[in-house]
Order: sequence, then structure tokens, then C-alpha cells
Amino acid sequence: MADLKKTQAPLSTITYDRKKVKAPTGNIYKAIKIVAKRAEQINGELKDELLKKLKEFETDQDSLAEIFENKEQIDISRFYERLPKPTAIALQEWLEGKIYWRDMSEEEYNEFK
Repeated sequence: MADLKKTQAPLSTITYDRKKVKAPTGNIYKAIKIVAKRAEQINGELKDELLKKLKEFETDQDSLAEIFENKEQIDISRFYERLPKPTAIALQEWLEGKIYWRDMSEEEYNEFK
């Protein structure tokens, strides 16, 4: 797994050159579908990682003071909120050629279903 926290993906919305996005597949829709699938994977990885870190702070007895004063837990949540969105990370990976994909023939596709 690549370190998603060290990505150079933009934090805000930017415009991409459509020709560069579709270049690997020759089809913009296919490229977007591949990037979307990768974004789903990234989102799942980040969510699992965040939940695992937050689970360390769980206690059997929660008092209101513990809930509101857990600075470390808040810092971890803020860190993940500041990361680029999964779609931006996936698109950056796509443009850098880091996403493996392949075209399936009609027969392979029907067998895969």
C-alpha cells in the first residue's frame, strides 16, 4: 500500500487536462471509471486506518469530560480531515501511472460476472 498521507495530490479543486486523463485508455469514461474505483479503495483504506486509531481511545466508561477533552483523538481526526480527498489522490495516481488496470475481452468479462 502506498503511503496515502504523503501524496502530492491537491487539497482543493483544480482543472485537469482532459487529454492527459484519457491518454492511458483512449476513453475519458473508462479512465474516470478506473479512477473512481481506485478512489473507493483509497476511501476504504483511510476509513479503516482512522477507525483503528480512534479505537485505541475507546474506554468502557465514557464520562463527558473524557469525550470533550481528548485532544489526541481530535488531532488525529483533524489530520485525516486535512488530507486530500480520495478522488484527488486517485486522479494524481492515475496521472503518475501508478494505477494498474487492464482491458478484459468480452469473453473474460462474461466469465468474471
